[in-house]
Amino acid sequence: MLWDPRVDPSVVVLQKVPETLGDATTTTPLPKGTSISAVDGLHQLLDAGREQRMQILQSDPNDTALAAIVPLDRDGFARLEAVYQLLARLHGRAVPGDSRLTCQKRGRARRMLQAHDGRIEGASQREIAEAIFQMPRVSRDEWQSASERFAVMALLRDARKMIDGGYLTLLRPRKLA
Repeated sequence: MLWDPRVDPSVVVLQKVPETLGDATTTTPLPKGTSISAVDGLHQLLDAGREQRMQILQSDPNDTALAAIVPLDRDGFARLEAVYQLLARLHGRAVPGDSRLTCQKRGRARRMLQAHDGRIEGASQREIAEAIFQMPRVSRDEWQSASERFAVMALLRDARKMIDGGYLTLLRPRKLA
């Protein structure tokens, strides 16, 4: 259940509000969730339709008012989005969706897993293409030049990269031009 905010920028890191922000003793209490204590603080998972992961750098999150820590690094915008989602949840507003994965990327990831699962089960690239793309049976010559053949090859290649640790890129924010 533990997660690492250095890897996943959607983890909201919280700590006691610094005195320089004034008297912030009143705060909205955090919703109940699944918690586990660790040497680096309290890890909490909220789930009310959408997961929200937090790391609280103190043993008791209700002990004092909390502030979010947002380093000004390349993941800053993703961290701000996670803080915004938490604030929306705390104050009864509509929680915006996670923008890291587009529908297209989510669909491609699903097809990569399907292709990889098919390969593990012993299916040929042609059988995988027939299953994923609803491709009719074609002759050998047509198969050699079929766009679906090259698509399956790319899906299998990219699935291997994801399995070898590339899945961590799914946690990073999308790069907007």
